[in-house]
Amino acid sequence: MIVVTGGAGFIGYNLVLKLIELGYDEIVVIDNNHPRYMRRGQNKAWNNKWTVTYVSTDDSYLWLPFNKYHIDAVFHLGARTDTMEKDEEIFKRLNLYYSIFIELLCTEVDIPMIYASSAATYGDGEDGFDDDEAPCNLKPLNPYGDYKNRFDWRMLARNSLNPRLTPTHWYGFKFFNVYGNHESHKGKMASVIWHLYNQIKETGEVKLFRSHVDWCGDGEQKRDFVYIDDVVNTLIWAYNFRKSMPSGIYNLGTGQARTYNDLAKAIFKSLGKQENISYIDTPLEIRDSYQYYTCAKINKLAQQMLWGGFKTLEEGIDLYIKQLENENC
Repeated sequence: MIVVTGGAGFIGYNLVLKLIELGYDEIVVIDNNHPRYMRRGQNKAWNNKWTVTYVSTDDSYLWLPFNKYHIDAVFHLGARTDTMEKDEEIFKRLNLYYSIFIELLCTEVDIPMIYASSAATYGDGEDGFDDDEAPCNLKPLNPYGDYKNRFDWRMLARNSLNPRLTPTHWYGFKFFNVYGNHESHKGKMASVIWHLYNQIKETGEVKLFRSHVDWCGDGEQKRDFVYIDDVVNTLIWAYNFRKSMPSGIYNLGTGQARTYNDLAKAIFKSLGKQENISYIDTPLEIRDSYQYYTCAKINKLAQQMLWGGFKTLEEGIDLYIKQLENENC
């Protein structure tokens, strides 16, 4: 049995679909939102072979301990991901305490645990994006990043004190800027690719944030954009090769920073439309905490995976735009 918390969310939803495709025959989705691939209160089977069971987050406090000996792995992706949310109690309850509940359960019966950390733990990136950096040295810019960092800190500290205080196999992946299919439900928190695509469809143009620093041009702010399929494949890879992959914190990005101008141009090209880019001021409420550069250091992950690399920005965008266009047909 594979458990996916946050299985109704963007990454979780794509992960569940991939697990089904690979033939995993019993998947449990834990989420406060009902997954789009099943009806309320029911299981849904594909070809009478694969079964997905839905359990609410509240019910999981009883369901998981009751079924713990039947669980083969937990992909813990459920969290509050709104970086604009300021209520720390929400993050404390959903992103820290619930994660601790999952961690203790996995440790008790030694269930492999793969969980979502975040590049938001690095703050403004002034000190780099090194996944070997101790969490105590990081300075997140918002409560979301702060509570993700607190859980990473806990995992590393407990593992260092005594490996028996954590599951034998555990992996925290710091997601960078993930984009791809099935993210529209996130609304304002969906990827910039999704927002720019909709701008172009509605107005024929793209409005990017103007730079407010001397060393960066308008639209030249850079991000490490990583395609959802690459993220999902990495999570599953970590589970399948856990016996040879050391537990710990890993960056999950491409290792390549690309500009928003590159991004917009790739979307226009994929749509077969002429480029039309303009610039607007970055809103005052986020200007002071706005990141001008993110780029994952992926040496540690690359040494373990020995895989052919992630999709380029242009490859990922072209695949994603085709999916979006097919949805709109």
